Amino acid sequence: MTMTDPIADMLTRIRNAQMAKHESVDISSSKMKLAIAKILKEEGYILDYKELQDNKHKIIRIRLKYIDDGDLVIKKIERVSRPGRRVYVNSKEIPQVLRGYGISILSTSKGVMTDQRARKEKVGGEVLVKVW
Repeated sequence: MTMTDPIADMLTRIRNAQMAKHESVDISSSKMKLAIAKILKEEGYILDYKELQDNKHKIIRIRLKYIDDGDLVIKKIERVSRPGRRVYVNSKEIPQVLRGYGISILSTSKGVMTDQRARKEKVGGEVLVKVW
């Protein structure tokens, strides 16, 4: 079965695993998903991630992060650009998420990066995800 939006599936799996208070979640691997997981780790939204070989397929195991009292670190994670409606912005139009308390993840000509880094490098691209 083919999936029409694998990034949305990744975000949904993370969201569902957090709501169920799981320690980790497994996601089918791709370069884009690895880049998103790397940014989530660098920004402190997840504990860690690693790519594993599962029989024939590669998977990404993401270790979820919670605050000491069991509250969620990722309050909301949503897909912005979809296969049916792509959202492109230039470097001056990159939206701030909650006045800088959250992040946007963009796919640019220089790779996948956060909104802050894209503004610094003065490069625009496709807005993939918003996280806070």
